[in-house]
Amino acid sequence: MLLLALRIFVLFLYLFDVETNLRTACFLGRLLWKYYHRGRDRALDNLRASFPDKNEQWIWDTGRRSFEHIVMLAVDVLFTPRLVKRDNWRNYSRYKNVERTKWLMQEGRGLLIVGAHYANFEIVGYLMGLFGFNIYSIARPLDNKFINNYLYGVRRRMGQKIIDKKGAAELMSKTASSGATLCFIADQDAGKKGIFVDFFGRKASTYKSIGLIAATNNIPIVIGYSRRIGNRFFFEIGVERIILPEEWAEKDDPIEWITAEYTKAIENFIRQDPSQYWWLHRRWKHRPKTESQSRP
Repeated sequence: MLLLALRIFVLFLYLFDVETNLRTACFLGRLLWKYYHRGRDRALDNLRASFPDKNEQWIWDTGRRSFEHIVMLAVDVLFTPRLVKRDNWRNYSRYKNVERTKWLMQEGRGLLIVGAHYANFEIVGYLMGLFGFNIYSIARPLDNKFINNYLYGVRRRMGQKIIDKKGAAELMSKTASSGATLCFIADQDAGKKGIFVDFFGRKASTYKSIGLIAATNNIPIVIGYSRRIGNRFFFEIGVERIILPEEWAEKDDPIEWITAEYTKAIENFIRQDPSQYWWLHRRWKHRPKTESQSRP
């Protein structure tokens, strides 16, 4: 029943062009900001701690705009396979600093691509599948299996392959060592067992798996983003940083160094437009043992 309702809703959205739906999504995002008090308060707390030099008006404006971007992503996901094709992708995207990454992927020696919950992060994997690259996306299944299957269908439509995040460490390493590209969204709290590295001036628990796979298989890491331009269905796809194996070869703790480096690169591209980041995430939920557990 829920899947049927979702399909009917999607058909209704298709009666209108994508720009109209994005304007509606902005309105719904503002409503979400107004009435989802717990998420709004968390976003405000995170923004205040991350940008202590900004005034309260900037904090509220950035947080509200962040909620608009979250709802706009839902429209993006529904319209991407309908709009973006092999012969028209230039109508919806532009590229910055991506040439070296393209060659690394074509070499087939293995590559990790790391991003964040920022703007339309879903379209990056879709475009790479559209271009014919051998890519795998690491994903955590959604709680609702019907919506999860629908989203996975969109991801797979142009050649993306999905690896379930839970218990997939060995499979991820084998896949990377085979020469494929693995794509990660790497900005979620990793719990008590994560590596604590700096993120916007505070220690944040971060997954070890990316650094472990890279160091074990001696393969590069690309930190990239997709940034929305205005309220349009148009995106700048960019590479912020490429971390090469020779950079960590002499480090005392290469996994921790890698984790800190890619987290710093994620922070750098978020700072270029903080309003496109998902500030409602509990990114700093777990604290290092040396800190009080009472902090948000």
